[in-house]
Amino acid sequence: MTRVPFTASCSASTHKYCLVNRLNIGTTPLPEFSTSLAFPFFPLKKVRSFRRISVVAMSDLSKSTVLVTGAGGRTGQIVYKKLKERSDQYTARGLVRTQESKEKIGGDNDVYIGDIRNIENITPAIQGIDALIILTSAVPKMKPGFDPTKGGRPEFYFEDGAFPEQVDWIGQKNQIDVAKAAGVKQIVLVGSMGGTNPNHPLNSLGNGNILIWKRKAEQYLADSGIPYTIIRAGGLQDKEGGVRELLVGKDDELLQTETRTIARADVAEVCIQEEKSRRRFRVSNNPGEDSADSGVEDDEGNSLAVEAALSMLKFYKREISPLLPKSCRYVPTCSEYSMIAYKKYGVVKGRY
Repeated sequence: MTRVPFTASCSASTHKYCLVNRLNIGTTPLPEFSTSLAFPFFPLKKVRSFRRISVVAMSDLSKSTVLVTGAGGRTGQIVYKKLKERSDQYTARGLVRTQESKEKIGGDNDVYIGDIRNIENITPAIQGIDALIILTSAVPKMKPGFDPTKGGRPEFYFEDGAFPEQVDWIGQKNQIDVAKAAGVKQIVLVGSMGGTNPNHPLNSLGNGNILIWKRKAEQYLADSGIPYTIIRAGGLQDKEGGVRELLVGKDDELLQTETRTIARADVAEVCIQEEKSRRRFRVSNNPGEDSADSGVEDDEGNSLAVEAALSMLKFYKREISPLLPKSCRYVPTCSEYSMIAYKKYGVVKGRY
């Protein structure tokens, strides 16, 4: 595991180091990584078994045309915006599913509308790009009727055509195939931690096996021959980036620590800086580095399940609770307590 104090400034004295020389996905070996493809790292002080390094922004004389798929999502929007802000380095493109999503991120002509499950739909967006950043993912929804005041376990489902097999496997495979045919030079794929455990609770959501399908797409990318980076992020938080120290590890070793969350903005920055690298690793934030992180809700991040549960609870508080008689005798209220528990322990453990 490597502790990374995150910065985004260029340095003329940058040195290059490799995180590891060889990584494994389960028991399947991945290709050897050349040090010429490593991060530009600046070595600092060694702490216990950690190596302390600074991440700096990539610089290149030529502009790269970069497509962000899933650009309408919360993390995708940040990546797309960052690329647009660096117009001297990048020509940004986005791919979204609907016209509504396109308008949400500005509605520019460089934003394409397409269905990743259909190769013909996404080919125009990928043609002529140098790099592809994949941020598409299936999202579970909570079944209606769940009442947090009655306890019990919320149930989740995936909409028709939006199961992990269709989105995280077929959809990502399609993107990789089209990118390879178009001669794309680099792919950055953002996944999720927890994939080394087939019994991970996320796999049970809606019987979707979401992490299993994500891992299959990752291995397909690794075997494609295209230079790549795979980032398995921790629980994503809607927080300011560049505040907390980044921790970089492999094979879910970060899940054995108390650090399992990361700001979306930090993931977005890593995506952009890895646009010319090739690696597979996991990233999360060090909670001790953020002086503002003093509340319970900051101890654990929002996994897909937690985000879905919190969304339903917020809807209940906003739309349903005001219509009911004020009968709750507790502080915090049952719904508030459920939100705190889900944020701290996750949906599976937090329901008890």
